[in-house]
Amino acid sequence: MSYEAGSQECRRIVDAKDNLIKVMQSLDNLQSAEMIKNKLKLIYDELEDMHEKRKEIEHKSS
Repeated sequence: MSYEAGSQECRRIVDAKDNLIKVMQSLDNLQSAEMIKNKLKLIYDELEDMHEKRKEIEHKSS
């Protein structure tokens, strides 16, 4: 996991994103896994949005 300064919540989001990347990479060589990878990518994008919103909240409160 790459380190990023911030709240415990941000660190958990980054950890979840990193784990999703690992799962998607594991599925790379499996046939018929494209639909699952697409769903995981949507989840990743949602986590990315959560992370950006959380960073904005923390930036405003500092």
